[in-house]
Amino acid sequence: MEQDIPIPKPKPDEIECLYEITKAIHASLDLRQSLYKVLDLLSDRLGMKRGSITLLNKDTGEIHIEVAHGMSPMEQNRGRYKLGEGITGRVIESGRPLALQRLAGDPFFLDRTRARSKLDKSKIAFLCVPIKEGQRVIGALSVDRVADGRDSLDDELRLLSIISTLIAEKVALLERIHRETDELREENVRLKRELNKKYSFSNIIGNSRKMQEVFHLITQVAKSNANVLLLGESGTGKELVANAIHYNSLRAEKPLIKVNCAALPANLVEAELFGHEKGAFTGANRQKMGKFELANGGTIFLDEIGSLALESQGKLLRVLQERELERLGGTQTMKVNVRLIAATNQDLARTVEEGTFREDLFYRLNVYPIYLPALREREADVLLLADYFLERYAKEYKKDIKRISTPAIDALIQYHWPGNVRELENCIERAVLLCDDQVIHSYHLPPTLQTAKDTGTQQAQSFEEAVERFEREILIDALKSTRGNMRKAAQVLKTTERIFGYKVRKYQIDPRRYR
Repeated sequence: MEQDIPIPKPKPDEIECLYEITKAIHASLDLRQSLYKVLDLLSDRLGMKRGSITLLNKDTGEIHIEVAHGMSPMEQNRGRYKLGEGITGRVIESGRPLALQRLAGDPFFLDRTRARSKLDKSKIAFLCVPIKEGQRVIGALSVDRVADGRDSLDDELRLLSIISTLIAEKVALLERIHRETDELREENVRLKRELNKKYSFSNIIGNSRKMQEVFHLITQVAKSNANVLLLGESGTGKELVANAIHYNSLRAEKPLIKVNCAALPANLVEAELFGHEKGAFTGANRQKMGKFELANGGTIFLDEIGSLALESQGKLLRVLQERELERLGGTQTMKVNVRLIAATNQDLARTVEEGTFREDLFYRLNVYPIYLPALREREADVLLLADYFLERYAKEYKKDIKRISTPAIDALIQYHWPGNVRELENCIERAVLLCDDQVIHSYHLPPTLQTAKDTGTQQAQSFEEAVERFEREILIDALKSTRGNMRKAAQVLKTTERIFGYKVRKYQIDPRRYR
């Protein structure tokens, strides 16, 4: 008989049973283990002889036994149904519970598992309730026991319906956990792919000879565990190189921890690098791991290492030599496996001579030095970097800026760039923000660049020379924008082809260079 079962308050003995089943369901994240425990409790508490929990595969539409009690593995494997097939298939299809006082003679009982083939089915009562997640039926809970001649099985159906609700909540929770785990795994893979892309060697811009030498050195050292010392002025890209070395190394899956030594207060350097125990000093109200512990198995990047005090340099040397450390205020010695990449804009050899930097630490760091040239030493890369930053910030600020004008290019090339690549990046970002056209002009650049020609890099020009220079730049800009097409360039400047051609010949401009 099929019926909707009202759910009144359970009886005291049923409450105890439900309590035990609830504990069993939520005791483990292993779904099968939890479901087996539920069936065991139903057998112990309710006299169930056989039972099964079937689940619906929403992709194939097949119903299979997930766990069972009182059945052999072979019998469980035979228990497969389609929607509407057999008692279980009907219950899952309709979403309504079903109870049989006697299995004998029921046309829908298929006995596909053959677990009851040798039993007297007139003495077996069978109950089956759907397992629902909201309105969606995801499976069924089925039990049978010895028929005792009672007129109604409503009480047992009611209890099984409550249990099926608990099972549905567990299944839904695990599905959500698995889904979120898969999403996190996919996101982790995506982020790692993005990191590898972001910090690949191809993202370090430079075609100059000196930068090609840097690329070669990075490629050689990346796959090793050697300590690396990055030398060069501020703004030359030492952190970018450290990223590239780590994310292209054998430690890429492990953390990269960055520390700016110059930004650490002198009295907190050791606590930050090596950690501290609770109560090690005033304000140390909890235990804290140091940067070396956090970087264990990976890489630590110590920027501005020349700023470390001599005492801290000695403790750093011990960690590098012995590969072990003690937290400040602690007594336990901990082993660490860390690759060190250090960076400085100071002349460490000179600081060693002056006695402000330990000689033994210098030689420990100077295993594989890489010198990053200043931007003024790699003039050939200025335009390459400028175009890269232009494309990046035009996209970020959603501006349709195509190129940099010839006067602006001249200003960029003639400038001496004391702030190196970092200053160039800030300069282009400022120009993009100010530009309302498709071309970056010299007046979009900072005043220091606009006045570079007047500070000794170029002699004063006469009015006639200035006009000729301006005309020439306008003609070249027009040819660049039209890919060397003189007719279109003349139209852009709203002049005739004859006049445009005369000016091109006068200033000895070759339009073919811009095609």
